[in-house]
Amino acid sequence: MSAPSDPKTIAPDLLHTDVLQLEALPQAGWLGRAITVVARLFAVCILAAMAILVTEVFLRYVFNRPTVWAHETTIFLSAVTFIYGGLYCVARNTHIRVVLVYDVVRASARHVLDVVISIACLGASLFFAWASWLMAKKAMFRPDGSFALETSGSAWNSPAPAALKIFLLCVLVAMSFQFLILTFNYARGTKAPKGHDDV
Repeated sequence: MSAPSDPKTIAPDLLHTDVLQLEALPQAGWLGRAITVVARLFAVCILAAMAILVTEVFLRYVFNRPTVWAHETTIFLSAVTFIYGGLYCVARNTHIRVVLVYDVVRASARHVLDVVISIACLGASLFFAWASWLMAKKAMFRPDGSFALETSGSAWNSPAPAALKIFLLCVLVAMSFQFLILTFNYARGTKAPKGHDDV
C-alpha cells in the first residue's frame, strides 16, 4: 500500500480554484475586495449571537435572572449578517441564479449576458434602495420632520428596528455600486479566472 501523495501534486488547479472562491470576483473590483474583507466581521456576529443565547439560557434557567436585551440583540446580529450576506454573494458571484440558457451558450454570448444581467440587477438594486430609503426615512423621522429613531416597543425598547432599516439602505446602495462596477468591468471585457464562472 503506497503512501498518500501530496494533494498539491494531485490537483493544483483544484486547489487554485478553491482559493479563488474565497476571494471576490475579479470584475467586482476594489469594492468587491472590501466587501469580502468586511464579511469576516459579520461572521463574528453569528458567534456573538450564539454566545448571547447560551448566556441567556444559563441566566434564565440556572439563576432565574433573564435579561431584557438578549432576544432583540441576537435577532439584530443575525439580521445584519443575513442582510450583508446578499452583498457578499454579489461580490463573490455566488448568488442563486437560473443558468438554463447561460450554461449552454458560447463564451461570447455569456459575456453579453453578464453585462445584461448586471444592468438588470443594477436597476433592481436601485429600485429596492429607493424603497428602503422610504422605509428608513419613516424609521428616522417623525411626521413633523424631527429626528427620532423607531424603537422596538419592548421592555428594553432598543432602536434596533431603525438601525436595521438604515443598514439595509446602506447595503442596497453598496450593492447598486457593486453592480455598476460589475457592469462596467464586464462591458470593458475584464475576464474572470478559471473557476469563477462555474460558481
